[in-house]
Amino acid sequence: MTNVKININEKAERRFPFQPTVNFTLDEQIITAAIKRNPKMVELKIDSDDNIHIDKENNPEVYDWAVNG
Repeated sequence: MTNVKININEKAERRFPFQPTVNFTLDEQIITAAIKRNPKMVELKIDSDDNIHIDKENNPEVYDWAVNG
């Protein structure tokens, strides 16, 4: 008699020949692209009526965007 061990409960691990990748949603792609650009942070001031006040001299780009869209 020979001593042969057979493991019947052993499951073979199945894998794809490639590893699937996770694709980001469009929103996540836009956020990632914006963060990579290292945007300048601008503090906006709000009055009691929830109106935003932008200083034209300190932030001309933001002022132009707010006025002209």
